[in-house]
Amino acid sequence: MSKVEESIEVGVPVHTAYNQWTQFETFPQFMSGVERIEQRTDTLTHWVTSVNGVHKEFDAEITEQIPDERVAWTTVGGEAEQAGVVTFHRLDDDHTKVMLQMDFHPDSVTEKVGDKLGFVKRQTKGDLERFKKFIEERGQETGGWRGAVI
Repeated sequence: MSKVEESIEVGVPVHTAYNQWTQFETFPQFMSGVERIEQRTDTLTHWVTSVNGVHKEFDAEITEQIPDERVAWTTVGGEAEQAGVVTFHRLDDDHTKVMLQMDFHPDSVTEKVGDKLGFVKRQTKGDLERFKKFIEERGQETGGWRGAVI
């Protein structure tokens, strides 16, 4: 397993950052390589990705979700093996630190080489930077799911 950890400070309140992160179907707007996400149930999403010509489809189950604090997931079947957590930390009324930690298993030679060359780390950093731009330019979330999964 490989691991990536990245964080970014965003200029929105913690509830705004958290609410936007629960809108999984908007991820293709700021996550490179994510073509589509379908929210199938409150705790199950279906992902379609394409990174450097490697196309994958998989389901991810939300294993823990606490409003304004964290969203954790693990893949359940499909062509990817990963688990992770995104946490939200209030810095002040208008600023939040978003931290992403993910364990993943690179399958193909392309994925293994990309991992060794730091591609996943750079991609994750870029995704968080695009999330920051997305939410700060909007100034508000596109929606939010405030339920808890424990």
